[in-house]
This record gives sequence, structure tokens and C-alpha cells, in this order.
Amino acid sequence: MLNKLTLKQAIDKLDNKKITLEDIWADVLSAIKNQNDKLNVYLAINKNFKSQPNKPLKGLPIAVKDNFCTKGTITTASSLLLKDFVPQFESTVTQKLKDAGGEIVGKTNMDAWAHGSSTETSQYGKTLNPRNTQHLPGGSSGGSAAAVAADMCIASLGSETAGSIRQPAAWCGVVGLKPTYGRTSRYGIVAMASSTDSPGPITKTVEDAAILLNHIAGHDPLNATSSSEKTPNFTESLDKPIENLKIGIIYHNLEGLENVWKLFAPQLKIFTKLGASVKYAQAMDPKHAISVYTVVQRSEVSSNLARFDDVRYQHGRDTFGNEAKKRIMLGTHTLSKVFNTHPYSLAQKVRTLLIKDYEKLFKKYDVLISLTSPGFAKKVGATEGSAMFGELEDMLMEVSSLSGMPGISIPCYRDEKTNLYLGMNIMAPMWREDLVIQVADAFEKNTDWNSWRKND
Repeated sequence: MLNKLTLKQAIDKLDNKKITLEDIWADVLSAIKNQNDKLNVYLAINKNFKSQPNKPLKGLPIAVKDNFCTKGTITTASSLLLKDFVPQFESTVTQKLKDAGGEIVGKTNMDAWAHGSSTETSQYGKTLNPRNTQHLPGGSSGGSAAAVAADMCIASLGSETAGSIRQPAAWCGVVGLKPTYGRTSRYGIVAMASSTDSPGPITKTVEDAAILLNHIAGHDPLNATSSSEKTPNFTESLDKPIENLKIGIIYHNLEGLENVWKLFAPQLKIFTKLGASVKYAQAMDPKHAISVYTVVQRSEVSSNLARFDDVRYQHGRDTFGNEAKKRIMLGTHTLSKVFNTHPYSLAQKVRTLLIKDYEKLFKKYDVLISLTSPGFAKKVGATEGSAMFGELEDMLMEVSSLSGMPGISIPCYRDEKTNLYLGMNIMAPMWREDLVIQVADAFEKNTDWNSWRKND
């Protein structure tokens, strides 16, 4: 069962010639064959690969969200409008993945156009949560998170606009790392909200996330919002003590979180045991971020989706799903001249206030920690009739996404009855992925919540 290996384990075993790449691929493809019809994780599968022993990722099978353009391989963004779209170019992130020796095993299902937090808006059918198939995997990177949770790949890539990496990672009991905005290139990714879109890894362990981020990060001249900030070696943040770090706990007193907080709060004691200073901090109510994000995202969606039509992509705008149509209409309305208040401009001003609130907190604390999502994975069908489902489920991450800061979600509790997980969201100032990796790695290695570390 080599498909159950972590990325680091697989690399080490290949280096030591204890296993073969062919055997890893055989087990991964077998897992896909046995589970994909039920879980609906992959929209396209690649069975061809080549051994790359002299490259860091060795030719290992990596799953990729279906909004990354992959040359010669269909890319749909889970929308019928793009059902025949085969890109003639490669996204920068997937090109970097390939340059490092990663092989794309398949393209994963997602909320259509990344609109949602459930993977129920996909026009190719919903994905189910491998931990409990009566529940949703989250989204919009639900397929990538489910692929990791079901050992249908060794690691995966997703993208986040406001929770779309971390929330499905939390619901599926895996690790999801959203880098600083601009740390990874947006070039070649089907745009959702351009001012917050961030590609990143979804993996089995924190170590795997650091390894994958090393290979996909970096400046890209093809992406105007790509930063020239020097890219560190993120694996150097592993196995570092967290004593003397100052940790602020936020969103602990929100109405409606009382029951789940009783399960989450005891997990925080590990940081004190490891020598960190842990204090409860007061941040602006995250509910303010819901309206800001809704206005900003809908507005940018209406602009970005304007380019998709039958002249370019063979299929007309009538093939948009209901969610896309609603977001286009609301965004277009928000940007129209009928408002004297200019909602988009107002939202950006409030966005600045939220950013400044976090900047103030980071003068006192090295990292901020909260729940990733307000609760466990919701049941299949939960999005029906809920126009703000995603915004409510991503509420605790929206400020960090709007602020451009990095964050990571790691498993921190498992319910024995349902086999569902809670996620812990660790955030740091921009360009400090090293801190979120350091703290997350310390928690993971000193607790038993990560299901793959139990097998070490």
C-alpha cells in the first residue's frame, strides 16, 4: 500500500532504493480505480509517468486542482463551459512542479470556477468526503483535499481565494497551506478573485507542505502580482523549538462556536507545554469580513468571467451554472453606477481596517491561531438554499486571505463517532510562512491527530 506514504517517506524510500516508482504509481492508480467512482475526486486521470531519480520529486504522482492550466490536458474548472478546453500552455505553478520532477496523476474536482466551499457546485457532480461519505469535503479545492485523504495521490495542489485550501483540508483531516499572496504565481490559473487568489499545497503532513512549497514558490515575470521577495528554504523551519514564541488565540468568544470550542481549546495546551506564550487576543469580529469579501469577490468574479464565451471556448454563457450566474449578476450590480456609495471602494476601505487590525495584533504576537472552520464537515446537500454557505464556512479565514497573509490548517481533533476532523488555522505576517510551518510542525509532531504520522 505504497499510496499511503507521505511525500517525504516516498522520496526517502526511492533514494534508498527500498521501493520503485512503478510500484508507487501502481498502488495510487489502484486506489483511484477502486474509489473514484464513489468519491468523484478526479475529472481526468494520467497513467503515463517517467522516473526522474535526479530530480527532487522523483516522478511521484501529484494531484492538481482542475483550475490549473495544463498543456495538452483538458482543464475545465469544473464548468461545462470549459468542457472542451485543452490549454496550449502550462500554468507557472504546475510547470515548476514538473521541473522539480513531480508528475500530475490527474485533475481534481472542485466547485465550478472555485465558487463555493463544498464542491457541490461542480457541474460534474459533487465530491464526497473520504473520512465519511455522508459529508462534504469542503471547497473549492475539495477534490484535491479528498485525493490526499483517500491516499489517491502522494500530495496535491489547490488554490485559495478565502479558505479554499484550508477549509477542505480541515474537513478532510489533511494539511493545507495558503502562502502569502504573491509568493506563488497565479499565471495560468483560472481566475476567481484576482486580489486574493493563491495557489498552495494540500498534503498529508506539514513537512510535505514545506517540501512542495519549496518547489512551487518564487517570482514569475508572467504574473504582475508575483513578488520578487526572496524565497527561503521552508524545510529549514521544521523541527525547530517554539519556546519563547508568542501565540495569540483569536475568535474564541464568537456566538455559536461554544460547543466546538470545548473540543478545540484543550488542544492549545500543547503550545504551553512546548514553551510558547499563549494568550487570548481580541480581533475585529470576522463577520465584518463576510460583507467585505462578498463585495470584493463578486465584483472581481464578474470582471474575470467576462472573458469566457462561445467565441473563445465553443460553449456559450448559458452553460454557466447557477452559482456563477448569481455571482456575475451581483458583482456587475455592485460595480454599476446606480450606487452613490460605490460598494467596491467602500469594501476596500473596510478591508484596510481589517488588515490594520491584524498588523496591530502581530506587534504583540508571532502567530495567531483560530479554528479553521466553525465546525465539522457538513452533510451532503447542506448548500441547498444557502446563498451565503461559503462565506459563513470560511468566515474565520477571510480576513487572513483579504490581508494576503499566509496560513496553514492542520488536523487538531477527530470525532470518533463520525470520523470527522477539526482544523487548526495558524496565521503569520506576510512572508512568514516559516513561522506557520514551525508552529504547525511542532503541534503535529507532539500530538496524535495526524493519521499518517501514526504510521511512522
